[in-house]
Amino acid sequence: MQETRPPLPPFTAGTAREKVRRAEDAWNGRDPEVVARAYTPDSQWRNRAEFLEGRAAIVAFLTRKWVRELDYRLIKELWAHDGERIAVRFAYEWRDDAGQWYRSFGNENWEFAANGLMRRRIASINDCPIQAAERRFHWSLGRRPDDHPGLSDLGF
Repeated sequence: MQETRPPLPPFTAGTAREKVRRAEDAWNGRDPEVVARAYTPDSQWRNRAEFLEGRAAIVAFLTRKWVRELDYRLIKELWAHDGERIAVRFAYEWRDDAGQWYRSFGNENWEFAANGLMRRRIASINDCPIQAAERRFHWSLGRRPDDHPGLSDLGF
């Protein structure tokens, strides 16, 4: 039985937005195994300067990431879509174990297989140190509430 992960390509504006929100929700859950299931078994990633292939590598990467990036809260926003591809912009806030807060900004290009699993993810990300008082992502850990502003609403 082949895995499927709706919505499936080709994407409309509505299904692309749904795919982006589902990805945001999964990443905010910070469970590497759950997140990795959204990718093909042989998925290829570029995350900053790190190149990964396959779900096991994704799980290992995300496990390392969320040990280092504490109190992680992410917002993703659809930038563009065409056929089986979606472009996303995002920002997330996190702190290190010394208490320094960061806001990380980035862009992702996603390519999906026909079954809706992501087969390629290319991410470019920049980290900006911020003061705790500058934080803008305030919700309990986990899924961003529907009434919390998105990136455009926050002026990012």
